[in-house]
Amino acid sequence: MSRCVRLYSGTDGQSHVEELEWPVGEKRPVRLVHIEESPPGSALDWHVAPCEQYVVTLLGMLEFTTRDGETFILAPGDVLLADDTTGSGHRWRLIDASPWRRMYVEFVRS
Repeated sequence: MSRCVRLYSGTDGQSHVEELEWPVGEKRPVRLVHIEESPPGSALDWHVAPCEQYVVTLLGMLEFTTRDGETFILAPGDVLLADDTTGSGHRWRLIDASPWRRMYVEFVRS
């Protein structure tokens, strides 16, 4: 079964990770949905999420790391709730030979 992992900004200014229960039945206004792909071997250094969004991994396996050393791996079917829009941020790197194909679901800013 796929997972739902939240990456969020804590009161300490650091990005943190927690696994969530699936928000079954939750409805939220969506601003934009788009699909992107990064080639095998890609990585992105320290950054914060540009907005609160779901990032659904369609292909590829990658490792995320926060500045305080929390790490987790996303695999196809896993959903990231990227909610660390401020603070120290996170980075990611692909850890298999596949590209990272993902679908972004950007929420309406409240």
